[in-house]
Amino acid sequence: MMHLARLELTNFKNYEEVSLEFSPGFNCFVGNNGVGKTNILDAIHYLSLTKSFFNSSDTLAIRHGEEYFMIKGTFVTDENNDELFCAFQKTRQKVFRLNGREYQRMSDHVGKYPVVMLSPADSTLITGGSEERRRFLNMIISQYDPAYLEAHMRYNKALMQRNRILRGSGAGQSGLLEIYDEQMAPEAELIHQARRNLTENLLPLFRSYYARISGGAEKVTIRYRSHLGNGNYLEQLSASRDRDFALQYTTVGIHRDDLIFEIDGHSARTNASQGQQKSFIVALKLAKFGLISKMIGFAPALLLDDIFDKFDQNRVEEIIRLAGSGEFGQVFITDTQQDRIHRILDNTGVDFRLYRIGKQGIEEEITNGAR
Repeated sequence: MMHLARLELTNFKNYEEVSLEFSPGFNCFVGNNGVGKTNILDAIHYLSLTKSFFNSSDTLAIRHGEEYFMIKGTFVTDENNDELFCAFQKTRQKVFRLNGREYQRMSDHVGKYPVVMLSPADSTLITGGSEERRRFLNMIISQYDPAYLEAHMRYNKALMQRNRILRGSGAGQSGLLEIYDEQMAPEAELIHQARRNLTENLLPLFRSYYARISGGAEKVTIRYRSHLGNGNYLEQLSASRDRDFALQYTTVGIHRDDLIFEIDGHSARTNASQGQQKSFIVALKLAKFGLISKMIGFAPALLLDDIFDKFDQNRVEEIIRLAGSGEFGQVFITDTQQDRIHRILDNTGVDFRLYRIGKQGIEEEITNGAR
């Protein structure tokens, strides 16, 4: 079993300097909104996936008034201890090191220390655009399939070049387009196959978790929709060429893929209640966790941000009991009420460490229920 034993932050978001030791079981961060509980989870996300869960720009993770941030972490595995180092300075490239050795490509790190985040921001999986659901697919597959991540990067690079031609050169450049079509096609096929396999494998896990969490009898479905399900991709690119030139972008391909979410045959976006949508998202994230665990052979870290925003106390206790069953490994939770989360952890009998966070930083540390 792998777990994060230690985390050190310098100038990361609201933290000037902080050092934390973690339990292999549950780790809780309690405090009022705005004190930085979620920022600790995001730092763990950085160490695992080389980027923030919440922001696309690394500059936004630098503490106000500073020029850089640093994150250090110690991951303990069955074989050894791994030291991770992440640093970013304005106007420079991000640096990422494992045991003192710098990665030349961030993609080489993804999947070594997998993580699954459950956050109130996940509501966009249902309410947001298709890019949110493609990102969901990418974040799962890239944590167990390095070839997928490489194919996705190559596809996007060729797609950018193809779109540049469509925007600038006129229909006389069809021959140049064919070059990029030939580059995109094999990558698209690999990505399509991986996404289709993922959806098929995810569905039974998702349905099982949805039934356990919601207690409902609704039939839930995830369907994968892609242009590549309609036949030969090269032929589709050729057939859409005139339209692509008119619109100045590539209209067919895996960059337009989507997931269709349904409850009892109706759209989860337009027909589901708020409670059903919350259960849908949590079940989706737990299914993601279960699938990654199955593919890599050990449990990722599970990050539960403000889970009480999603569920009542009885439902949260059920989720924590599920997470403490040995199926989920190391868990990190944020909450605004110390007594509430402490009582649930005591009831479930799990090993835990609790940090109380105030405006000035870490105020108290409690281990294994000793108040």
